[in-house]
Amino acid sequence: MTHPIDRAIGISKLTDGEPEPDALVDAARRQRASAVIAPQGNLALMNTQWITGDVGVSQPIWGVPGLWSPLPIGSCGLLLRAPASDAILVDDELVHGDVVVSGMDAVSPSRIRFSDTVTGTVIANEEGDHALRVWDADSEAIRDFRAIEAFPYDQAWVVEAKFTPDAGTSDVSIAYLKEEGKTRANTVPGEISFTLGAEEHRLVVYQDGPSWLLVFADATTGDTSYSVGRFLRVAPGYKGAVSLDFNLAYLPPCAFSYNFSCPIPPKQNRLGIAVTAGERNVLTRNSDLLH
Repeated sequence: MTHPIDRAIGISKLTDGEPEPDALVDAARRQRASAVIAPQGNLALMNTQWITGDVGVSQPIWGVPGLWSPLPIGSCGLLLRAPASDAILVDDELVHGDVVVSGMDAVSPSRIRFSDTVTGTVIANEEGDHALRVWDADSEAIRDFRAIEAFPYDQAWVVEAKFTPDAGTSDVSIAYLKEEGKTRANTVPGEISFTLGAEEHRLVVYQDGPSWLLVFADATTGDTSYSVGRFLRVAPGYKGAVSLDFNLAYLPPCAFSYNFSCPIPPKQNRLGIAVTAGERNVLTRNSDLLH
């Protein structure tokens, strides 16, 4: 799936003439602000509840009706049991009795609707467990959203770097919020090196869908930018040349909702310099920090 920032830049480049870089970033930020308040945008996520245990043993999920239970190992989804009076629609059909709700890892994921504003999706983890995510298009967070605070555009933060592939395609252990110290092994295609302020930096990226993801922290983290860190999408160029535009650094989903579990920057990606570019924090209508 293409990231909203990537889409915005791609769309901008199709316009007549050559837009200035700051105009491209402004377009990306406008689209990003619209994306996070969408019906299943980051600010709409109300709950992520994992359904584990014995097959067929049902449990309730906070905030929505119905009883939910795991399917046999290897299946993509959850079993939902609900009477018609619960008014749950799965793929536009009213649920009455038992129905299999397919996960996002299935060929055709199920569409779940609980009310005019509340919807659901089923996700999976690497172990094959499934969870229901509950989204509310009229969430308090959406109603209270003002803006994504960002540093002003600065061409100086467009850094030319070099990508050195790892012939062995090694892994890096990434810790995640809300997973009590548990780490996941993420494939590292290689290392990115660049120089800033006469100091050389070597960072790792890892595969995330069709692109690479740089998860980093810097001297602004927890001070003038979000406390966990930030993300940057990376694409290699000709013969390993990489352009890192830190103006496109963006906040992880957990900056918008505690119901996301985001990767924590690995040790080698914690910069001692202040990267004063990209997104900083989520602001409420009163200009307070959301998190």
